[in-house]
Amino acid sequence: MICAYLAVFGATGNLMYKKLLPAIANLKKHNLLGPDVKILAVARSPHTTASYLELAKTQVKEPLDWKQLEETVEYVQMDFFSGASYEALAERMEIARKPLRIFYLAVAPELFPVVARGVSESKLIQKNDPTGRIVFEKPFGEDLASAKAINALLWQYFDESQIFRVDHYLGKEMVQNLLVMRFANRLFENNWNHLAIEKVTILAKETEGVMNRGNYYDGVGATKDMVQSHLMQMAALVAMEVPATFDDAGIRDGKVAVLKHLRFETNRILSGQYKGYLEEKNIAPDSATETFVALRATIDTPRWRGVPFDFVTGKKTDEKNTMVVIDFRDNSNRERLWPGEPIVKNRLIIRVSPDEGVSFRLNVKEPGLSSAITSQEMDYCHHCQYVGNRPEAYERILLDLIRGQSTLFTRWDEIETAWGIIDDVKKAMKAPIPYETYDDLKQAYKTMFGEELE
Repeated sequence: MICAYLAVFGATGNLMYKKLLPAIANLKKHNLLGPDVKILAVARSPHTTASYLELAKTQVKEPLDWKQLEETVEYVQMDFFSGASYEALAERMEIARKPLRIFYLAVAPELFPVVARGVSESKLIQKNDPTGRIVFEKPFGEDLASAKAINALLWQYFDESQIFRVDHYLGKEMVQNLLVMRFANRLFENNWNHLAIEKVTILAKETEGVMNRGNYYDGVGATKDMVQSHLMQMAALVAMEVPATFDDAGIRDGKVAVLKHLRFETNRILSGQYKGYLEEKNIAPDSATETFVALRATIDTPRWRGVPFDFVTGKKTDEKNTMVVIDFRDNSNRERLWPGEPIVKNRLIIRVSPDEGVSFRLNVKEPGLSSAITSQEMDYCHHCQYVGNRPEAYERILLDLIRGQSTLFTRWDEIETAWGIIDDVKKAMKAPIPYETYDDLKQAYKTMFGEELE
């Protein structure tokens, strides 16, 4: 007897091949998806289950246990605009018996209302029914107005508790580790404030360009693509107060409280566009879309009074790296106790990807008879702790979907608050400067603001 169905709409798309199928295979491999969980691969193409899996083998780049997937995955051809197709899906899912039903929309945003209406009208999901859940990938609109319109439509059909909005960064190991770093280490919790911390940097850099995402990317740019979602979510986890409870609601409430106090400095924005962007596929020849942005914000709470939060993200930079950098203030006794010694400020780096881990820079005495002081890095390699494949973000996301845990998903008030902030940033943003290398951006940043770019 099937106790849970996960129906992925858009099963012939990149998200299914690159992320969801590998995540499903790994969950099966580790016995986290039992035989009572059925995956329905839903798309419009005329396939059988066998022909679909043969196609998937040509698209998935990593080795998977296809025999296990054959036992779990079933292909369903559907016309997304046909009410009869949803009725047939309801019969296949045996909704009269009320198994858990999860609908994952890995489709273009313009199909969200189509599928949402079909799922609702066929009673695949009914309001106030905890056995029905619907899942949406970003983008959640292009600005506050469009996000509100999408959300109003969803609320016609579903309760907020039934809606799961995916931000895959929240599923990353080291993003989840931010809360542990904060609240499970007295050393940091006692010094996690403006008295000890000088600056926080949230950074996500890439070496590649837009590749085949031109259609989507040219309409949003770096600020909407990365800052509004991933980077602001990480900042909220860094800056939140101790939550009232460590359940889904408590953590999400804490994040919203941060976002409501976050203020970007509109006179401190550097945006750039890499040379060659206008020649990329599906890019408008006169596009003014930014492929890089550096922003500064403050959080007007007693804990973070006066501490700058810098957001840096972009394509075609010097490295592929996502991390949180915490720079601590200078030692108040340095000049008195060690005049002239090259004592550096303490720095904590939480590496989110690709090399997950934590490093902490501190000062120590040099070995030997000298009294000289030197700085050293204490380094923890998180991914080194795994034997074999380590879990990816989408494995955790799928598992939490089935368990009904919503911490890794964004609530509407988080999205609404973030879009309101980003709308103001976009209004203040000037035309992007052209850049060929990251050094070009660093030089421009230093010229404009008199500081070094991370």
